[in-house]
Amino acid sequence: MQAEEAARRWLADKGVSQVCDGWVSDEEPDVLLTANQVAHSWAGDVFAEDLDAADQVRLAFGLVDLLDEYWVTCEIRFANEGAEGPLPADVLWDGYRQRLEADRDAEAVTYSLWVDWFEDHVTSASAFAEVLGTDIGRVVAERSEALLRRARRVLECSGPVRWTVKEPTYRTAVRLPALHPALFRSLLTSFHDVYGDLEPADALALLDRLDLPTDTRHLAELRHVLAAGHRNHYRSPGAWDDAVRSCS
Repeated sequence: MQAEEAARRWLADKGVSQVCDGWVSDEEPDVLLTANQVAHSWAGDVFAEDLDAADQVRLAFGLVDLLDEYWVTCEIRFANEGAEGPLPADVLWDGYRQRLEADRDAEAVTYSLWVDWFEDHVTSASAFAEVLGTDIGRVVAERSEALLRRARRVLECSGPVRWTVKEPTYRTAVRLPALHPALFRSLLTSFHDVYGDLEPADALALLDRLDLPTDTRHLAELRHVLAAGHRNHYRSPGAWDDAVRSCS
């Protein structure tokens, strides 16, 4: 909340304020703006502010909280890869972890992880380690709601992360039944995602350890394609349809 209020004050200094149906700027007070328009127009300016890099990152994450727009996370990534980057890693990833643990919508940050950090094999291993891999032992030991929330969210968008990177985390997570539904969805997206990655035999062995209702949607089909040795929906275009027919 503190970061969100700092972002609100920063926008107000730029002449941008929130009204009941959206946002307005002092330059065009009669034009109603969406949060997405505000993000596209002003979020990048955060990294031109006369602040140290850590405070710039904190302010940007405040805009994520305030606007709930994926584009703000794009500006964070651009700044990290830009001429003044990289951004301070501790502040950057702490920003992600805090929002993944928060009891509020986290779609902007999970989508950012999925399509920007996890699909890029240059960054996927380090990003996955920062948001979950390094902490999975603590998640299983402490089992706090905040840590479980973060683990579920990361697992569910981790399909593009290479199997060799995520498999040790999956094996640790399977010790905690509360994470089994999220692990199932992670295996499902690892198969279906365009950039999804898994090893069929290892994934099947993990799937068989999950305590799930027998009528879990797509459970039988996933087991079928993994048992047949298929790694990815797009590498074996007819495999899933065959599984659906076989399991119906």
